[in-house]
Amino acid sequence: MTAPVIDKAIDRRSFESLGHANHGWLDARHHFSFANYYDPARMGWGAIRVWNDDVIAPNAGFPPHPHADMEIITYVRTGAITHQDSMGNVGRTAAGDVQVMSAGSGVRHAEYNLEAEPTTLFQIWIEPRSRGGQPSWGAKPFPKGERSGKFVTLASGFEEDGDSLRIRADARVLGATLRAGESLTHSVGAGRHAYLVPATGRIEIDGMPFAARDGAALSGGRTVTITAIEDAEIVLVDAA
Repeated sequence: MTAPVIDKAIDRRSFESLGHANHGWLDARHHFSFANYYDPARMGWGAIRVWNDDVIAPNAGFPPHPHADMEIITYVRTGAITHQDSMGNVGRTAAGDVQVMSAGSGVRHAEYNLEAEPTTLFQIWIEPRSRGGQPSWGAKPFPKGERSGKFVTLASGFEEDGDSLRIRADARVLGATLRAGESLTHSVGAGRHAYLVPATGRIEIDGMPFAARDGAALSGGRTVTITAIEDAEIVLVDAA
């Protein structure tokens, strides 16, 4: 019998172990403590504070509510989400595309699924490098074909990542698609924190198996090899 893969620098968080709240119109899984889900061992990972895996029913969504001092990234997996905020922004973000909101000194926003099908998305919150500032919002398409076999930077707080959406955090949000059998690597710098979730498909990270929607908390100071066991779509956040 093959011994289980154990790697203390990779913390596997199975989909089944995540916090869960089903509100009817919203079926949510929480990778970190959020709302009524509390786990002192899962309060965040570095500057990454929230990673929610949401399924939103058709013609439903989040009514206007406030945020401040948080970078909020929405990665739409299927369907689309329509955004409205107190800055006057209105936008529809479809599957494969990304929207970001810097809450800054304070903003109110609403997120609705106005489609005829459920919308599935990851919503990720990252702590900003400083508090306050003028809030902002932006969205951008990221064709999956351009991410084939490699990571593409979707959102970044670093000036050198000029083609990505801007966030005000020492972090990058990366996306990749892999065909079965393909591999790629990612180096997590010393003192940094990476969190990876396959949106679809089974993968291995340094030989450790992960199913779709499992989470992987990766410690800094190492390079990991990610191999697709099935065709896979991957989202990774590398943060302070």
